[in-house]
Amino acid sequence: MIGKLTGTVDHIATDHILLDVRGVGYIVFCSAGTLRNLELGTSISLFTDMVVREDLMQLYGFLTPIEKEWHRILMSVQGVGAKAALAISGAIGVSDLQRAIALEDVNTIRKAPGVGPKLAARIVRELAGKVPEFIIENNTSTKTSSSVYQRDDALEALLGLGYESHQARRALAQQEQGDDVAAKIKGALKLLGQEA
Repeated sequence: MIGKLTGTVDHIATDHILLDVRGVGYIVFCSAGTLRNLELGTSISLFTDMVVREDLMQLYGFLTPIEKEWHRILMSVQGVGAKAALAISGAIGVSDLQRAIALEDVNTIRKAPGVGPKLAARIVRELAGKVPEFIIENNTSTKTSSSVYQRDDALEALLGLGYESHQARRALAQQEQGDDVAAKIKGALKLLGQEA
């Protein structure tokens, strides 16, 4: 399994690049967002995911490990293949995708090319319970550690009050990043009260 490649961008196409790694050219499929950030002749490192089927082997490249994980998470949804997952994360962006699933915002998911209302609803339905955990555990590079601890403390408090994990996580995802624990809990309780 090839997990990461570092080389020179030799060619950029509409959906892939040719990456020269010490004289060996790898065709790596990338999202539109990743392709916009690449230039011919530059040296880059891509985290890769290899998809192997009976009739083909393809490499998919990502600028960050979180993008790579999102690709795998999206492919776990029935009806979402490797290229569709790439199109979804490329069109929406990882941050907006995380938020859309946490908030069960089907309309944002539908912005991706080729995603109709049924597929968007399935993505939200199948990932709604999983994604907030992924956000908290794996997005620490974009948050301060105190923010992560505050979110965890607020989550524990809501679980202690008897709320289901997915409800509590969804309500917390809608709170402002700068809020302290008490403000997060208060805001989440307000939202959870509206759901009841």
